Amino acid sequence: MVRYFEDIEIGETHEHGSYDVTEEEIIEFAEQYDPQPFHTDPEAAKETSFGGLAASGWHTAAMCMRLLVEAMDDAEWASQGARGVDELRWIRPVRPGDSISAEYEVVEKRDGDRPGIGEVDSRLTGYRDGDEAVISWIGLGMVEKRDGN
Repeated sequence: MVRYFEDIEIGETHEHGSYDVTEEEIIEFAEQYDPQPFHTDPEAAKETSFGGLAASGWHTAAMCMRLLVEAMDDAEWASQGARGVDELRWIRPVRPGDSISAEYEVVEKRDGDRPGIGEVDSRLTGYRDGDEAVISWIGLGMVEKRDGN
C-alpha cells in the first residue's frame, strides 16, 4: 500500500536498518570527496583531534540517506524528493567497524506550493551501534497527495 501525504502523521517515527562501516569504504569515500588526513590515513589520523580514522560527515550523511531511501522504498512512500536539509549536525565520529542505523520522526507537515504535493519535515538521527547519535538533520521532504490536489 502506497503511503501518501494524507497518511503521514506528525510524531510518527520509523527505524531504518543497519549498515556496517569499513575502513576501506571510509578511505575510498574520503579520497574522492573529502581528502583530509583524519579520513584517509589511519596513522596520520591518530595525531588529530579524532585520535584515529573517522568517516567524513558527508559519508555519514550518505550512509544514513541510503538507509532512509531503502526504508521508504520498502514502505512504498509516495516521495517526490526534498527541498533541502536544515540543522545538519555531525555529533560524533563514525569509525571503522561501527554499525549505523537511522531513525526518522515526522516533525511538521503542510500543504505545499506545488499542486498535488505536500511538504513533510522530518528529523533524521543516525546512531552508532544502536544508541549513540552520530548525525542529525531535518529533511524538507515532498510527498505526493492521494487526490492530486
